[in-house]
Amino acid sequence: MKTDVEELTPTRVKLTVEVPFDELKPNLDKAYKEISQQVRIKGFRPGKVPAPLIDKYVGRGAVLQEAVNDALPGLYGRAVEESELFVLGQPDVEVTELEDGTQFAFTAEVDIRPKFEVPDYDGLEVVVDDAEVTDEQVEETLGNLRERFASLTTAERAVEEGDFATVDLVARIDGEEVEDASTSGYSYEVGSKSSVEGLDDALIGLAAGEEATFTGALTGGEHAGEEAEITATVQSVKIKNLPDLDDEFAQLASEFDTIDELRDDVRTRLGRQVKAQQLSDARDKALEALLEKVDIPLPDKVVEEEVGRRNQQLEQQLQMAGMTKEDYLKDEEKSEEQFDTEVADAARLAVKGGFVLDQLAVQEELNVENEELSEYVVTQAMQMGVQPQQLAQYLTENNQLPAIVSEVLRSKALNLVVGHVTVKDESGNVIDVEAVQRELNGETAEAETAEAQATDAETTDAETADAETAEQAEENEQAEAETGETAGGAAEAAADESPAAEPEDAQDKSS
Repeated sequence: MKTDVEELTPTRVKLTVEVPFDELKPNLDKAYKEISQQVRIKGFRPGKVPAPLIDKYVGRGAVLQEAVNDALPGLYGRAVEESELFVLGQPDVEVTELEDGTQFAFTAEVDIRPKFEVPDYDGLEVVVDDAEVTDEQVEETLGNLRERFASLTTAERAVEEGDFATVDLVARIDGEEVEDASTSGYSYEVGSKSSVEGLDDALIGLAAGEEATFTGALTGGEHAGEEAEITATVQSVKIKNLPDLDDEFAQLASEFDTIDELRDDVRTRLGRQVKAQQLSDARDKALEALLEKVDIPLPDKVVEEEVGRRNQQLEQQLQMAGMTKEDYLKDEEKSEEQFDTEVADAARLAVKGGFVLDQLAVQEELNVENEELSEYVVTQAMQMGVQPQQLAQYLTENNQLPAIVSEVLRSKALNLVVGHVTVKDESGNVIDVEAVQRELNGETAEAETAEAQATDAETTDAETADAETAEQAEENEQAEAETGETAGGAAEAAADESPAAEPEDAQDKSS
């Protein structure tokens, strides 16, 4: 087989592949066999029809076409591999020559990842917010906790902002009731502005048994976005009563005996959240700093696909929230043009980030171990609320493992960059990223001291500890065997395919 590569652009090539006709023989044999199973010719059982009769009644051309269709994926894959190309997406294939018994040739145009080297990333510096927890943040968190333990009591007065009103809603368009926009017994916090626009103003001042009619745009259902005449009838008015912030509340809402202990715990938890956000920001900014040092062309088609994916994702989120895109743009105070520009910029950044991290993984000879793949599957399964074995089986059956391997590789590549970057807070303090990560993982100074002491222990004790560790590891391995066999056992095969993983998930997966 002969393959010529023509560079159409820095991110797109045209392969011209010439194949000796003899190489199609296995595919021709397979085509005859399959067609023999399908045709019905008197005197021959299915699968036993001779090739000459198939040529006569079905046509040699049909057999050739079947054989070519069967051969093309494998031949294209060989051509890509032999040419050492990093292809993106599906190729545009055209058969240019098919002479029975002599020659077969085809062309394939496909996008490729641009060829480049990731520059040295030592010396990069990024700045993140200070890990500060204010008294206001602590009190706000305690206030939210009070809200969760609030009680409601019936009020014999008109509705005021902050009350909970139980209402019946009837929506009409052109005098016809819209059933999916009408409801009864709806408990609504007045002033929250979490329902149809205009409801809050309509309810204020109404007493139980009174009603008001207003016009508003429906937020969901078949008539979402359409103006409707809505009648709200108040059934009851209830006042929200918040518990006092005292020791009794601390005992009710937590495992602590005093409000001071609860307040200290809230401050500690907020501190962990702030530090976790620092690490997340450090990763994002480290990648941004690296990308600023790289200038590469991007395939238009890949960027367009990423834009489409992001728009589809937003559309699904808005649908779940009962919002229209117009509502979203209004809330964000953006025009359609501004939104499109931002999405396109983010898509280009995501694609570029994927390319750079993929190339860095190649340069640094990073790989994914079975244990890392299994750990990823277990973590994702916990977040999704499913069994690891179920997720591993789904990923395997849907050929998602190469994408997962690519995601893990990109994460490892980004970890490598972060390890070489100087991270400072706004006050100028250098942040030890690894130390903060250990702290967030629960690795205290005492644990590190104990580990050091264990390292200096006598040889006999160390051997005993190693034996116990090995035994425990074997038990853990048995406990996760099914997940490991399904996900981890496929890591090597998936890793072989991972270089061609689609880059459009780069930003989400590398951040």
